[in-house]
Amino acid sequence: MTDDHLPLSGILVVDLSQFLAGPYASLRLQDLGARVIKIERPGKGDLTRQLYLSDTVIDGDSTIFHAINRGKESLALDLKNGSDVSALRKLIKRADVLIQNFRPGVIERLNLGYNSVSSFAPHIVYGSISGYGPEGPWVGFPGQDLLAQARSGAMWLNGSAEDGPVPFGLAVADMFAGANLAQGILASLVRKGKTGTGALVETSLLESMVDFQFEVLATHLNDGGRPPERAQFRSAHVGLSAPYGVYPTADGWLAIAMTPIGLLAELLEIVDLEVYVNRPETWFKERDHIKQVIAKRLVLEHTDHWLAILQPHDIWCAKVLDWSEFLNEDAFSRLDMIQHLINAAGNPLRLTRSPLRINGDRGISLRSAPNVGQDSMSIRNEFDL
Repeated sequence: MTDDHLPLSGILVVDLSQFLAGPYASLRLQDLGARVIKIERPGKGDLTRQLYLSDTVIDGDSTIFHAINRGKESLALDLKNGSDVSALRKLIKRADVLIQNFRPGVIERLNLGYNSVSSFAPHIVYGSISGYGPEGPWVGFPGQDLLAQARSGAMWLNGSAEDGPVPFGLAVADMFAGANLAQGILASLVRKGKTGTGALVETSLLESMVDFQFEVLATHLNDGGRPPERAQFRSAHVGLSAPYGVYPTADGWLAIAMTPIGLLAELLEIVDLEVYVNRPETWFKERDHIKQVIAKRLVLEHTDHWLAILQPHDIWCAKVLDWSEFLNEDAFSRLDMIQHLINAAGNPLRLTRSPLRINGDRGISLRSAPNVGQDSMSIRNEFDL
């Protein structure tokens, strides 16, 4: 599906954000057809260009920069230069959406806060991401993913009881904040289409981490403040009973979700589980012992052996795949979520595609991530900046 057939075709986004959260929001809008002009510092550009997930670098830029900025244009502007700021304000007047994720106070000092921008562009949908909200004792702290995870309590949900705090293996605070911002921007664009008026859409890494934990926080807030209880053995969810977890088999790993202990005891032929069959109240309280009993049985046979027994009975289970296995599965291939692009240096890239399908079709980026200021001349000419 080309950009002009996507639902945000004709929408112009000016993206002042850096790193992950803000650019993830504009990436999702780009995937839906919006035109995204990324504002970068002349020379170095977005700091994410040098944020390496590993030692993989593509023509001087990190792989994560390519992944999160595909399909965007780059306009190099010095926000300390008066003529460049004037050019930016002129561009904003023509835009539908502006996104920024500076620390609180910085964007106001640049005279590009919401009150300033809405005075000359009242139609603008202004998206803003901070670390910890607009006020409070944490406002001045760095809004960084690991630090937001640390302050949110979420690290006590991962791993097993003896592990201490365990961070997520992904930048979940950034990703959820970006997704939440995109959702708010989309809703505000709908209202703008009806009324012509813009909106200020705000979220933060911390607010997004609170929302991410809503199911377990709801329990905590309504049962006297009981802390999360991670299992001692094969913990997978603080609030769910046995057999919920991931178990080693003779040749790999098997995940088992919510399943009646009686049915599992019968299918796996585990006599030691029979005592729990009619005592569902014990499935949480004694989950460590129950899971240890299950683990001793599962490790005796290969994963496919157990799948052949469990899946015909609609037991919720799955083989645990690594990336190599997953990417070679027909189920993944049929999703068609990998796109092939050519970067600015003329070299091939393989990147993921949008997770959304519109009218049965999935959007595709028509260009890779830009070099710093790659589109400056054409954008200045187009908008007479």
